[in-house]
Amino acid sequence: HVQLVESGGGSVQAGGSLRLSCVASGYAYSTYCMGWFRQAPGKEREGVAIISPGDGSTYYADSVKGRFTISQNNVKKTAYLQMTSLTPEDTAMYYCAAAPICPMKMATNERLYRYWGQGTQVTVS
Repeated sequence: HVQLVESGGGSVQAGGSLRLSCVASGYAYSTYCMGWFRQAPGKEREGVAIISPGDGSTYYADSVKGRFTISQNNVKKTAYLQMTSLTPEDTAMYYCAAAPICPMKMATNERLYRYWGQGTQVTVS
């Protein structure tokens, strides 16, 4: 069955870095878009970074551009989110998700995403 398992979250001081990982199984990983979303308490979930299969096109939310980098290893079926210069505003539950298609103009539309992980908490103080 399909699984997306996130790891790498934790508590970090402002200005610090974390790298999140998302290990996928049970579907054709290399043909799917991978996305990282986050949800802070009392806020709606937002798309943070997306990477498409094939050419590896990426999308970043304005709030994380220049600080976060999404990447993936198709052999390991793992997506990563490298986060640097973290601020308290980055505190949230971070989820990875997989979509069969992700047109960049609507890459963060959650309805595109078929599979979701359980999330990993990131706390910045």
